[in-house]
Amino acid sequence: MSSDITPFLRHLRQCNTAIIPGKRAPFSLAGTAAGWITPELFDRLEKDGLGNRATGFNLPDPSKLETLGEALAQEGFYRSHHELFDVRTDVGKPAIARIDRGALPLFGLVATGVHMNGLVRKADGLYLWTGRRAANKRLDPSKLDHLVAGGVPAGHTPREALIKEAAEEASIPHDLVVQAQETGHLVYAMERPEGLRRDILVCYDLYLPEDFKPEAADGEVESFALLPLAKVFQIVRDTDEFKFNVNLVLIDLFLRHGLIDANTPEGQQLRTGLNHGLSAASPGHHPVSA
Repeated sequence: MSSDITPFLRHLRQCNTAIIPGKRAPFSLAGTAAGWITPELFDRLEKDGLGNRATGFNLPDPSKLETLGEALAQEGFYRSHHELFDVRTDVGKPAIARIDRGALPLFGLVATGVHMNGLVRKADGLYLWTGRRAANKRLDPSKLDHLVAGGVPAGHTPREALIKEAAEEASIPHDLVVQAQETGHLVYAMERPEGLRRDILVCYDLYLPEDFKPEAADGEVESFALLPLAKVFQIVRDTDEFKFNVNLVLIDLFLRHGLIDANTPEGQQLRTGLNHGLSAASPGHHPVSA
């Protein structure tokens, strides 16, 4: 059990670098605050009469966000992922628009993803399946990752997205992945090269049989490895080998399984940071200090 949370708090801080407004301007959908516009879009949106950099921008008809996103991709503001995401103004709010997932950070809009801990109980303890991201991935190529993780496409629930990703990324049969248990939601807000990421991570645990062997079906994973949870703990504590947000989900796992004592003030500090974020831009808008 770890008593020094400093190495783990480092990962929370790395995922909560967003400072608002910073150089950004507020963005609203039908008058409801929804995100923060990157300065690269100021001139473009001002020409469309959607507001200005001083007072902010507003799209009166949220249904037009998808078309705006398509135009921005064609004009070279970002590379389209050709995958639509639902747009919500905050945690727990209904979807009111859609936009290509690649455009979300330009507007600082909330996005939802799923992460699943693929766990195996053995006689000598708990193990975790890890994946090595393909070298051609846009984001964090060749980093360690979860067995299953991905964004929630438009029109999908998190569980539906999990089932879809489990089949595509690790060839996990439907009757097995439906046994996954939701364990909670984590949030963060992070400045990235692609823009402002404000993410909600819906987390799951799935206990897999010892003879299960994942197989990559979509080419996004280079290889899989089954590691003792103690080894995973060491990697998270001492390195940056895992994709940035995977560290948050693993710290949550360590707290739930007692590798970090959740009942100490330090453990509670980590728990609060995971659940509410360290940045004022985090979804839910309940920043905590660290």
